[in-house]
Amino acid sequence: MSQIELLGAVAITIMVASYALEKRGSIFVAIFAAGCALAALYAFLIESYPFLIAESVWSLIALRRWAETRKAA
Repeated sequence: MSQIELLGAVAITIMVASYALEKRGSIFVAIFAAGCALAALYAFLIESYPFLIAESVWSLIALRRWAETRKAA
């Protein structure tokens, strides 16, 4: 497994785990956003631009949700 493939696997693992734990606290929403950003970086490195756009958008959405959950708490 190359380092780029490892980055992709780590990003997806972070995304899945943090998504499953989101109801436990807003920190997991922030971690999900970071995982999406890592997945976007992976997409850039493998030159998958549609995936890059999708993951970038998900990262921004998650950051917005994180900000909203912090305000509510």
